[in-house]
Amino acid sequence: MTIDLLDSTSVVDTSQACVRRTIAAPATDVLGRIANLETRLARSAAEIDAAQAVRYRVFVEEMKAQATPEAERRKRDVDGWDAICDHLLVLDTSIEGDAEEQIVGTYRLLRQDVAARAGGFYSASEFAIDDLLARHPDKRFMELGRSCVLPEYRTKRTVELLWQGNWAYALRHGVDAMFGCGSLPGVVPEEHALALSFLHHNLLARDEWAVAARPELYRTMDLMPSEAINPKKALAALPPLIKGYMRLGAMVGEGAVVDHAFRTTDVLVVLPISNISGRYLNYYGADAGRFSSSVS
Repeated sequence: MTIDLLDSTSVVDTSQACVRRTIAAPATDVLGRIANLETRLARSAAEIDAAQAVRYRVFVEEMKAQATPEAERRKRDVDGWDAICDHLLVLDTSIEGDAEEQIVGTYRLLRQDVAARAGGFYSASEFAIDDLLARHPDKRFMELGRSCVLPEYRTKRTVELLWQGNWAYALRHGVDAMFGCGSLPGVVPEEHALALSFLHHNLLARDEWAVAARPELYRTMDLMPSEAINPKKALAALPPLIKGYMRLGAMVGEGAVVDHAFRTTDVLVVLPISNISGRYLNYYGADAGRFSSSVS
């Protein structure tokens, strides 16, 4: 993906393990606002359609993902999960017109209880997540996917709002852990040897959080020895989305998967709420209220 998160480092703070049970999310429809930008869930089929148009512009027209003839005709990125997911939006309210014309970014959110009723998670097509879920029967998981922002809005402010929307939504629904595919461009993992090896040696999910690529799709991430990795160069080589989740306290699953349709190399990012550092909880607000009013 092509969006960025915060540009400071964080330290994992497990003292927030009970945050879900001790704080409450706001009831407002708008989940965050900064100046003319606001984030909230899609309210109608027309807004979801507009979000799919934004996805098409980014994934197909910009990133050259494969599209079906129907998708090309409609200029929409659509799949079977759209009907069961909630669609988080960022809108530029300074744009004249209806809300559909104001959508500049989107994220797709799928809660575990909804996925269980509707056939499972999107990520399960690439990663063996069933064992991970089974190890945590008392936790509620949420999948994040289809993240994109229009080029002219790829700023820290926009992505802070996307994360704020995810955070407020997670609080509202009592989510304990988030996961989703993070993508590196291209279908040759060896071209990302530095970045993938850095993730493998430094952020691999282990023990109760261990998860791996499906065996038939598994591509090794261990492409360089640890001592050969320059951490500064490795961080610079990581896509902004993955780097942003790292700063929040995320881990990655073992093994990458090549997604030929989207022309990407995917890793699974796993972010337990309990891993989010105290500095970020303070920044966004334990009650999800950090961006609830208009500020510049």
